[in-house]
Parts: sequence; C-alpha cells; structure tokens
Amino acid sequence: MRLLLVMGAVAAVLWATAFIFSLTYPFWIAAFFAWLLKPLSTFLQTKLRFPAGIAAVTTLLVGISVIGGIITGITFLVIDPIQRFAERAPAIMEDAFYQIQDFLDTTILPLWQQISGIADGIGGGGGLPEIGAEIGAGLSRLAQSAGDAAAQLALSIPAFLVAFLFVLIAIYFIGKDWGRMSGGIRKALPDQVVLKAKEFYKAMWVRVFGYIKAQLILMCITGIIVFIGLLVLQVDNAVLLALIIGLAEFLPYLGTGTILIPWGLYLIITGNLGLGVSLIILYVIILVVRQAVEPKVLSSSMNLNPIAVLVSLFAGLQLFGALGFIIGPVILVVIVICIDIGVFKALNRFIREGFV
Repeated sequence: MRLLLVMGAVAAVLWATAFIFSLTYPFWIAAFFAWLLKPLSTFLQTKLRFPAGIAAVTTLLVGISVIGGIITGITFLVIDPIQRFAERAPAIMEDAFYQIQDFLDTTILPLWQQISGIADGIGGGGGLPEIGAEIGAGLSRLAQSAGDAAAQLALSIPAFLVAFLFVLIAIYFIGKDWGRMSGGIRKALPDQVVLKAKEFYKAMWVRVFGYIKAQLILMCITGIIVFIGLLVLQVDNAVLLALIIGLAEFLPYLGTGTILIPWGLYLIITGNLGLGVSLIILYVIILVVRQAVEPKVLSSSMNLNPIAVLVSLFAGLQLFGALGFIIGPVILVVIVICIDIGVFKALNRFIREGFV
C-alpha cells in the first residue's frame, strides 16, 4: 500500500508540475534568469550600494543586452552560410554521388571482378547519381519546409511577445524581492524538505553546472582549432562548420569524429586526397589537445554512463521533439542527483518500514 501511495504521489506531483508549468511558464523562466543574474544584483546592492529596485533594473538591462548581442552575433554568423548551403545542396549531393558512382565503377567493380570473376557486380547503371539528385531535391524540400515553419513562427510572434513581456516584468519583481521570497519559501517548507533541497542545489551546482562549464570550454577550444584549421585549408563556410563541429563535442565518446572522420574519408574516396587527409590530421590534433586539456578542465564531472546519456537523448527526442536533446539529459541528471542525495533510499525505507 505504501508503494502504491508513493507511486500515486509521484505521478500526481509530476502531473501537477507539468500542468502548473504550462500555465505559469513565463514566471519559471523569469525565476531562472533572476537566479542567473542574482550575483550581479547582489554585487550592485552590497558593493555599490544600489537600491534593490535600481539593481534589479540594471541587471535586467545587462542580461537583455548580453543575450541580444549573443543572438544577433550568432544570427549574422550562421544565417548567410545556411542560406548558401541550402541553395547549393542539390548540386553538391548530385555531384557527390556521381563521384561515388565513378569510384565504384572504376575501382571497386574491377577489383571485385578480378577477385571473384563475377561480371555482374555493383551495377554501374547510374543509380547513385539519381539517389544524389533525389537527396538534393529532398534537401530543397527541407529548406522549403523550414521557410514555411519560419512563416508560422512569424504568425506566432504576438503570443511570444506577450509571454516575453511577462518574463521581463517578472524578472524585475523576482530579482527585486528575491531575498524576501526565498526566505518565505524556506519557512513554509518542512525542515527535511529544505535540507534535501539544499543538498540537491549543492549537487546540481557542483556537478551539473561544473560539467556544463567544462564542456563549453572544451567546445570553444575545439571550435577555435577547427576554425583555424579550416581557414588554413581554405574551406568555405569555416565559421558555420566550426560551430557545428564544436557542438558535436557534447556527444559522449563521439565528438568531432562524427563529422571530421566521415567527411575526410568521403573526400579521400572521391579523389580529394589532400583535403581528406588534412581533415583526418585535424581530427588527430583535436583529439590530442582534448586529451591533454580535458583532465584539467573537466575536474567536476557528472560521471554519467555514456549509454545512459545516449538513451536520455533518444528518449527525450521521442517524447519532446528537438527540445528533448535538452530535456532528456536534464531528467537524467535530476534522477542521478536524487540517487546521490538519498531521495530514493528514503522512499525505499518509507515503503519498507513506514514512518520510523
């Protein structure tokens, strides 16, 4: 009965949390940003003697300026290369498959015939170019779908602006009254809940945010090396490619190899030996630098099982779409931290023994 009680309570809490969040999400977003900006607000109030209201306004303006600058910079760096790639994608894919077909016909097929004596080999009927053209057309349709999605996004901007306005106002008021609100919440909660919440917060800060900070540093190092390498190799769209390859560092055990190795092998197969080998060498350089830097940078690691991370990514994608790449690992981290601070042990003890 206690097991059923715990399962029902957990299900009810999850449902209530999701329902309440759907109705009040601007204020949760505002609380998160107010928490991020709290150190600056505290500095302004304690060191520079700013009143709470002026400190809240100042931190809000600083936060908006920083986020707006980052978004603007990324937009200018990424949008133009993406548009040019979308325009050239069909021709690139068709040419790539023509080269692969030629490689099969001139190299693999004769070798196969020499070894096995089979004349009817891989079939040089021009199938791969058609596949390349079809994939190129598919990319064009994908670009068109992206345009339609952008149009739908434009139609939803008024609702977004309303939510954004509520977020801004809430950030100001939450930042202004953070001390009073947090003190009231602590007084309203039982001591055991407050203790577990403090343990959870400490574990989250040390492990998760330390891990994210370390990964961002590694990602930046990788992106800079890739950008310099692509500039030296005179590869087009070096900025966009460096961003994409840098983001790949978040994939456990895979990283930049998921892009650079297949890219280099493809170029080698299609005859561009120099650039292909150069990309493989670039990957080796990144690997050596990462192995040298990672132990120092990644001193605070979550120690998550890579398989568990991959499962969380896939499950999150299936349940929440693209946002699942963020939500899935976050849920995994919450579960791991709850295990670390003894939440599940306490529940297990309650189920077995009741209140003792």
